[in-house]
Amino acid sequence: MMQSQHWMRNFKVDQEDIEFITGKLLEGEKPLDTAALAQILIEENLRKDADQLREKYKDASLYNPSSTYEIGQRLIFPAMEFSTGNVVAVRPGNNPAYEHFSVVTVEMEDDEKKREFATELTAPHQLSQQVEDEDSNYGVVVFTPEEILASNGDDILYVLETALSENDSLVQLAGKWFPRELILEVNEGHLNLAEAVLDINEGGPLATAAVLQEIGGLGSGSSELQIFSMNYAMREDSRFDEVGPTGEVLWYLQRLEPAEVRETPEMLKYPPIEYDNALLSNDLTQLEREIGDEFSDIQLPNNDRQEATVTLIYPHRRLGTLPLNAAMRQVFPTSRQTPRIAVTLIDGQDGEAYPAWVVRKDRYIYGLDMFYRKHRLPIGAYVTVRRTDEQGKVVVDFQAYRARTEWIRLIVPKNNQLTFENHKRAIGAEYDDLMILGADDIEGVDRLFEITQQQKRTLFSILRVVVPGLGRLTPQGTAHAKTIYSAVNAVKRCPPGPIFATLVASPEFENVGGHYWKLSDDQER
Repeated sequence: MMQSQHWMRNFKVDQEDIEFITGKLLEGEKPLDTAALAQILIEENLRKDADQLREKYKDASLYNPSSTYEIGQRLIFPAMEFSTGNVVAVRPGNNPAYEHFSVVTVEMEDDEKKREFATELTAPHQLSQQVEDEDSNYGVVVFTPEEILASNGDDILYVLETALSENDSLVQLAGKWFPRELILEVNEGHLNLAEAVLDINEGGPLATAAVLQEIGGLGSGSSELQIFSMNYAMREDSRFDEVGPTGEVLWYLQRLEPAEVRETPEMLKYPPIEYDNALLSNDLTQLEREIGDEFSDIQLPNNDRQEATVTLIYPHRRLGTLPLNAAMRQVFPTSRQTPRIAVTLIDGQDGEAYPAWVVRKDRYIYGLDMFYRKHRLPIGAYVTVRRTDEQGKVVVDFQAYRARTEWIRLIVPKNNQLTFENHKRAIGAEYDDLMILGADDIEGVDRLFEITQQQKRTLFSILRVVVPGLGRLTPQGTAHAKTIYSAVNAVKRCPPGPIFATLVASPEFENVGGHYWKLSDDQER
């Protein structure tokens, strides 16, 4: 048996294919995604294969030893990989083992050699049965479009998506394609009405169909084409922000988005610090993975994660945000096209809903301030997020217990200096004892953060204050690496890697075992 569709393993898209796809889009007047266009293109290639087979074997008959043939007939020989040839002579056969039969001389088309074959055999013959079993595909293995996509779909979709993206005549929106020249006209009046609709709805988010319904549609064209055309026009207008997750288009008025979403707060910005990653031992590298900072270079296998847990650090607790780290990215909806995604957070304790935002570029989720305040979560609390069956809704939760008084570290700004004290506080949530912090003077800590930025204080200079400051709270005069990381982030956003590397590389700091650090004895004198 031969295998057809050789093109599926070396899939290419040329200008003829683009024109064919464009014609299909024009004919259907309906935007289609890449997968649907791939299906159409594969079906067309299969049709071409079938046409080529029919042309190749046109006016030819499958050779059957029991049949009669005449000079000039064209034959197909299944036992010879479906080679073809023309009968050029017929003579009587002579073999005592058989009754009357004939022999035809055939000139083969592939090598022009002449071969002889028995015909008009009355006795049963294996080749006669084989011909009866052959299908209309002449021994070619024909795959279905579904089988081709199942085995080569990723490569085919990538090649097709790339080719379509490089063609200026087609436009892609929300994963669907349509010819640019046939997009319906959307005038300034339509866009002004869309702005008013979103304004009435507190900025959004609203689906395009809902906006069109409110403004009375675009007059003509299918609903799919109207939605596509409106999406195209709103995408080109700076008043509107597309905030839907993958596969869903939702619109929001940019001017009504929270300021913390439109512009990343300074406290969440991390200007990268160069450091030698080789300085980190395996234990320190594992500790960094355990912390799960969103700016750490951590890759996780995509295992369809349903939930993730993070430990709050000061900037996220202060601003009502969550880190969008490697694990959280697998739980929260994301989109390649949209920098901001509107979501709804569901309080796992009481079911209250909070509007929130996934800010992909700067790696945070905004909208948890009320959640943190209501439950009085401390810095260092474990926060868990879980997927729901509904797109764009995520449960946010923590392990609650009856509040009890605990001794915790408190950030105490004094004379614009960072100091720490031990104080008792009522805590009602599970937390990491090494990362928990308290702060009564929030304005004072904010000032410390501003001063640190204004003075452009180095990470080393901050550690030179933090390490001994934390050490004074313990009889051993030491501080754990996780505690140091948590404290540093109250005044300077920084992932664990640079902090740990600075501790290791600087002789001013001494590791006393178990990830505990102190100022070296020379520095303490």
